[in-house]
Amino acid sequence: MQPFADASEGKRLCWKICLFNAAVWLAWKAKRFKGPMMVSFTHNPLSGLSYTLLTSMFSHRSFIHLACNCLALESFGSAAYYYLIKEEDKAAPVQLESSAAWHFLAFFVSAGLFSGLVSHVVSAKVLYPRIVAQLSSPTNVVKTTDTWAAAVAASAETAKTAATATANTAARGILPSLGASGAVYGAVTMTALAFPESEVALFIPPSFPINIQYGVGGLLLLDVIGAMRGWRYFDHWAHLGGAAFGIAYYAYGPAFWTNLRKSFDPPGNMSSTSPS
Repeated sequence: MQPFADASEGKRLCWKICLFNAAVWLAWKAKRFKGPMMVSFTHNPLSGLSYTLLTSMFSHRSFIHLACNCLALESFGSAAYYYLIKEEDKAAPVQLESSAAWHFLAFFVSAGLFSGLVSHVVSAKVLYPRIVAQLSSPTNVVKTTDTWAAAVAASAETAKTAATATANTAARGILPSLGASGAVYGAVTMTALAFPESEVALFIPPSFPINIQYGVGGLLLLDVIGAMRGWRYFDHWAHLGGAAFGIAYYAYGPAFWTNLRKSFDPPGNMSSTSPS
């Protein structure tokens, strides 16, 4: 436990989030829980459930997915935590705050919810209408026939067309989403803007350090290409939503948090400096 005791508060908080993610991952491994986990810990835009936007961001089915997100959160989350503390110290008048843990948790959860919402809107308002339009296109309408031979030919053509439509629909189907990638992307982009002179390097495979903004910019470019070309291995729209939230929070988030605390904190929690 000594490394945990010696770590900064921000890093310990990220480890706690990772431990919670690991507990949810273990629940996926139990066969009796797979059905309920699929319903309650994945977000399907067509399910009609809204609370899964929250639960799905702590859910990972594969160990690689869990490990990558936890490693990125441990690396960038503590830096984002430090940035929030630094910005809070600039508030005037000074606001007393025993811990920035609640601020970071609010940022992390909000980034995850926003990224999931972006993915939800794209699936429901863009992908789903495309699938409906494809299935209702004239090529999928059964032709009326007058003779037996024409009916046989039409049925064969219809079966071929239906198979093609089904394959295309399956390839472009709306899949349920899960994972903390969107929230992690928010922390990554905010860190890149807050500490532009920092350098990053890949842990696996090992690589040479590069400027953080070049590295993050490359990731975002890859997600833009993936979203435009319809790649489905990652939820690129969720990644871009999380990145957009991190950029917006860097610009307006600390001031919003300060004003929120001014509205709800009792007067005794604020202090102002006066000339001696």
